[in-house]
Amino acid sequence: MTSPLFDSVPGFDQPIAVLKHCHDKIRKQLTTLQNLLGHLAQHGNTADAQQAARAVLQYFNKAAHLHHDDEEQDLMPMLQATATGEDAALLATLVPEILADHQRMDQAWLTLRPELDAIAAGTGTQLSADGVRDYVAAYQAHMAKEESQLAPMAKRLFSAQQMEQLGTAMQRRRGIAPEETAAPAASAVPVHDAATLAAMRIDYVQRLLSEEDVQRDPIAQFEKWFDEALKSQVSEPNAMSLSTVSPDGKPSSRIVLIKQFDERGFTWYTNYNSDKGQQLEHNPHAALLFFWRELERQVRIEGTVVKTTAAESDEYFNVRPLQSRLSAIASQQSTPIASRAALESNYEAVAAALGDAQPPRPAHWGGYRLQPERIEFWQGRRSRFHDRIVFTRGADGQWSMQRLQP
Repeated sequence: MTSPLFDSVPGFDQPIAVLKHCHDKIRKQLTTLQNLLGHLAQHGNTADAQQAARAVLQYFNKAAHLHHDDEEQDLMPMLQATATGEDAALLATLVPEILADHQRMDQAWLTLRPELDAIAAGTGTQLSADGVRDYVAAYQAHMAKEESQLAPMAKRLFSAQQMEQLGTAMQRRRGIAPEETAAPAASAVPVHDAATLAAMRIDYVQRLLSEEDVQRDPIAQFEKWFDEALKSQVSEPNAMSLSTVSPDGKPSSRIVLIKQFDERGFTWYTNYNSDKGQQLEHNPHAALLFFWRELERQVRIEGTVVKTTAAESDEYFNVRPLQSRLSAIASQQSTPIASRAALESNYEAVAAALGDAQPPRPAHWGGYRLQPERIEFWQGRRSRFHDRIVFTRGADGQWSMQRLQP
């Protein structure tokens, strides 16, 4: 009998085998991590080292935590609901141990991850030998515990229906629509049915936010996080959602780009006659939201909006690219127009009229500054048990800090 060319990957109709297969992939990445440690010592940060770091990061940033969720949210609760006698007694001890293992490994990963980020980016060469040793040892002992006790119990106790239930939950967690049994096409469950959408979730595991680490000035804390977003190459870290309210109380949101922030507030520039400008004219209260997905962070800012001075608006307008300045003059933002061709024609007419002259800032274009009254820093954590720390400005202008429940 010849050996197969490739290792067979179990399907979700064999969920316990899938969990074991996940362990095999974890062991492979742990070996890569150990090899990377030796490679760095011998050869430094080479292209191979960067590729290895990226592979380890990709797996332990996401896939490993889906595996933990399989166990925490489905496998162990199902076992606890099924087991009796000695099995139930064993689970009473084993489940807390496994949950504690997950927490310890998460904390250990938070130490290794910044070093691997730097190696993957080609900017670092340091990888903690003690950190790697402890992380590998913890995972190996943890997997041995599950394979010797948890998996055999599931195989022994679960019915075929329970196995199907577990496999379906694992598929949905990964955004995979479970295979349908033979039935007319019209009865197939849509990919975006409620159960599938509810199972589409990513656990946040990268960082934490404690009262001891946070700056006591929320503007300083925002600057710290913004700098980290820049260094982490977050996609458009300066993009923020601006929410305003119409005179009849209807909210509206759009993405704008922050151009300045300091103790006075958070500044952006736009057409004062736009929808958001008209809404701010009637109701100056607004909210900003930054979402830095790569860092699993968001910052919510609420306050009152004022216009920047004409001098500030002039200064920023004059450093914009020429085409952007012409566009600000040519476009009556938010008002209807017949076609794209008509819009282009307006632009060409403005450009022709100005010739080589520098475009002046139109009176209807300028800056807004949101003066913050409330700033919340949100750091994603496992199992939706997020860190939330909010700063509120008092009547005396001083900031107070509180932790909020997730």
